Amino acid sequence: MIARNGGGYYRSTLLDSLSWLDHGFGTRQQSLAAVRPLAQLKQIHSPSTIEAGSHPGVLGEADGLLTGEAGLFLGVKTADCLPLLLVDPDARAIAAVHAGWRGTVAGIARRAVEHLERRFGSKPSRLLAAIGPGIGPCCFEVGPEVAAQFRDLFPDCAGLDRRTQLDLVEANLRMLEQAGVPRAQVDAGRLCTCCQPGEFHSYRRDGQRAGRMFSVIAIRDTKGAGAIPAPSPKA
Repeated sequence: MIARNGGGYYRSTLLDSLSWLDHGFGTRQQSLAAVRPLAQLKQIHSPSTIEAGSHPGVLGEADGLLTGEAGLFLGVKTADCLPLLLVDPDARAIAAVHAGWRGTVAGIARRAVEHLERRFGSKPSRLLAAIGPGIGPCCFEVGPEVAAQFRDLFPDCAGLDRRTQLDLVEANLRMLEQAGVPRAQVDAGRLCTCCQPGEFHSYRRDGQRAGRMFSVIAIRDTKGAGAIPAPSPKA
């Protein structure tokens, strides 16, 4: 389950089962952009992933970040696209993924799983994942030129040759399954950013005026780095 916590952001109960991990999906109230040290990307709606190591800052043009190092937050920013967080509980390796419709079609979720497997020896069947707030099928209507690109993920859907409402969460669940990650090990919140203007930023709803939210994940170290700080008390 993806649920709001007392800090004003959302967490996955599945990922919360790992005591050495911290993570969060940002909101309008708590974007989580201020966590430090933070590694992030110039996001380009691609299937590209980068290993962050222990390096903070903007590390390049891609849409997935991975590390096995403790104390560093990996972050992706969204305003309708899906944030995906992946964890290997055996190797203690993590990934943060930005999956819009273009990245989803291009295979960013599968590529992140493959990168974890190649770099850390991760077994896809052992990975845990959480999919944070993003635009839901209730609000994500697209034309046939976009819908047709999802045929491989939705071979059972007969409406992809016309305007239709796409389910990005389901598309990424299917891609993770194809990559070997059991659906039962994926926490999918299905929280629509476009439907909840008081809670989330949405590019579809607000256009160029839309802000951005950060979703972050980190391996805690023995000195306490990699833990999201508690919010300051309101005056």
